[in-house]
Amino acid sequence: MSKNDEITPGPDESEEQRWRAFQAEFERTNGPLAGGPLGQPEPAQKRVWPRNLALALLAGSLAFAALRLTSAASEDGPTATAAAAAKTTPGATPGATPPSAAPAAPAATAAAARPMVPLAEVFPERVPDGTGGSFTRVGSAVMPSCTERDSIGPRLAAMIESSRGCVGEQIALYKDARNNQYNLAVFTMKDPQDSLMLVTELTMAFNDYQVGTQAPPRGSGLATLGPETGMVQSFAGYGRVMIVSLGQWSDGRTGDFQKLVDGMQPLQKGVTDRVTRYEGNH
Repeated sequence: MSKNDEITPGPDESEEQRWRAFQAEFERTNGPLAGGPLGQPEPAQKRVWPRNLALALLAGSLAFAALRLTSAASEDGPTATAAAAAKTTPGATPGATPPSAAPAAPAATAAAARPMVPLAEVFPERVPDGTGGSFTRVGSAVMPSCTERDSIGPRLAAMIESSRGCVGEQIALYKDARNNQYNLAVFTMKDPQDSLMLVTELTMAFNDYQVGTQAPPRGSGLATLGPETGMVQSFAGYGRVMIVSLGQWSDGRTGDFQKLVDGMQPLQKGVTDRVTRYEGNH
């Protein structure tokens, strides 16, 4: 990560009050929760605090893991294999023991007993892009666990380990008509309060990428984009589920991030709507 310690002033008090009120409302209703999209700027940009959960810029190199999806039609089980070791940011304490999770509440127990959204349901073959076209699914998979070393960073892993538990993680890679790449990861927690905590923490840590991208399958026509490429990320949640979305330009360029965020939003909304329908009916 960049050593540039110059940080612009953080959100004003009214913005923090609105965010806290938003959290309180989620806790009361377990309704939708969405975090602001985050992006990586061109080199030498200053870090900028998120304002009103809008675009935030990250200075420094990207830390991510690359996961290879074996096929575009893998709907029935764990078919993702690690293609590269995770590159993580400093600060994690190897071997640290996470705090014990608190006893589960009755609502959390009921949520834990329900399965995840079926893979083909949460990640359909096509998702409308809002302009008459669609995003096309390149591959999808169910991960063996929520804390696979090559899937998430140590900070997110520690938060999941200290939670009341995670039902599962599902990942997918989509492309648009211009071959821009969009990675999604859906984490289904056992307790909705843990979903709230994860979305809150990851949204506010705007200078930290904790979810890995997926390397395109052979024959997909997509480039394998490295850690030096530009990326934006966004978080959303509903009930016990957190949705993480990552976007990259097809050529890996580091610019036009707001345009990339805007282009990614219909995909994130489409997946979030599917999660909302499933969770509301089960």
